[in-house]
Amino acid sequence: MDKTFSTLIVTGHHEPDVTVGIVSATRMHFVLNDEYVIDGNAVTGEQDVSCSGGKILWHGEAYGQLAFIPRKQTASFSLDDVMIGVGFHWERTETQVFQGALNFVMNGDKLCAINQLPVEDYLKSVISSEMSATSSLELLKAHAVISRSWLLAQMEKRQLNPQKSSSVEHSETPGELIRWYDRDDHTLFDVCADDHCQRYEGITRETSPNVTEAIRLTRGMILVDDGKICDARFSKCCGGVTEEFQYCWEDTPKSYLTAVRDTADEHSDFPDLTVEVEADKWIRSQPPAFCNTHDPKILGQVLNDYDQETKDFYRWKVEYTQQQLQKLISDKLHMDFGDIKDLQPVQRGRSGRLSKLKIVGTKRTLIIGKELEIRRTLSPSHLYSSAFVVDRLDPDDKGIPARFIILGAGWGHGVGLCQIGAAVMGEKGYPYDQILLHYYRDAELLKVYS
Repeated sequence: MDKTFSTLIVTGHHEPDVTVGIVSATRMHFVLNDEYVIDGNAVTGEQDVSCSGGKILWHGEAYGQLAFIPRKQTASFSLDDVMIGVGFHWERTETQVFQGALNFVMNGDKLCAINQLPVEDYLKSVISSEMSATSSLELLKAHAVISRSWLLAQMEKRQLNPQKSSSVEHSETPGELIRWYDRDDHTLFDVCADDHCQRYEGITRETSPNVTEAIRLTRGMILVDDGKICDARFSKCCGGVTEEFQYCWEDTPKSYLTAVRDTADEHSDFPDLTVEVEADKWIRSQPPAFCNTHDPKILGQVLNDYDQETKDFYRWKVEYTQQQLQKLISDKLHMDFGDIKDLQPVQRGRSGRLSKLKIVGTKRTLIIGKELEIRRTLSPSHLYSSAFVVDRLDPDDKGIPARFIILGAGWGHGVGLCQIGAAVMGEKGYPYDQILLHYYRDAELLKVYS
């Protein structure tokens, strides 16, 4: 192991356990499908837990916390009413099945169900949830490495800052509201089970042999930069150029999360998309890129059924009436802007994504950012990305548009690996390490446990 590399969560080259927050509620129903042990006693079958007075109630007893430990490694439990796709257009609840321990703790006035299991078992589910079993082995191996890297980085952050309780950072001045949302906000567990962290669905869906093989072949393998675990971000579709870290989160650039043209030519030039005229031309065009594909075979490798409800993502369009946009912005920001006169770009990142946007109303003008705040403000759920331009249509004699058309590029924040681009690379025969080093420039691969 590189002598400059150190991590709190990998000691003695052993695989660690991860704790995953599944769901919070005042009452939960679950089924122990095999024998679990609690207080030295074996329990199976249907169970109910609830909370009262800051305690967890089970079988007539009150507990500060409750842990169901599996008798064997393959034991599983089924948990009802697990929410998936929180905040997205396909949000829904379902019963999910998990292996490993089931822990209950209090989270304010609610119960929190936490699954504890080995990292590699967790990754089998994450890769199966994020990717299709039809994905190429090289794509699955690449995704295994970045998912493991991101996970171990988050676990290390939590150990270094165990009391950090908010993922929302913001700066607010008269006329400007800048917020960004990070993922290291959990204090009761390492990561949550939804897309806020990495989509994790236990063994609800069958793990393919390809996923299992990809995890085995990359076991313990992570990306590092300057002796530190890489914060290996990824998104669905970069739109042709990946974004730099600081335009989406805190102003701390990372050398391995930089702007990359998503093509085979590693030295391919691309326009300066921080310049408005260049960004406008780029977003209104269809430049070639790995992720510029409509091949259903390739898209099916990355997008699950509910993700495939979205048909356009490399380039997309959303239209609002004046009344719709007024209400949306007012509801999201809890401010009355009056009529919306304009949406003006203030600052763009290297991929053309807006990190600052000025909303000009007849009653108020405000600059908002960063990218996710912009996407949330201009959509009932999320715009696909903040790489967009705005057409103002049918203005009245006071210059107030009757309609707005938002033309956009890409799906997600665009930082790090582009999943659809990586799927195309895998289909073209690129090996997993070349895929990784295409998106994470200057990073290195390192095996931290065997």
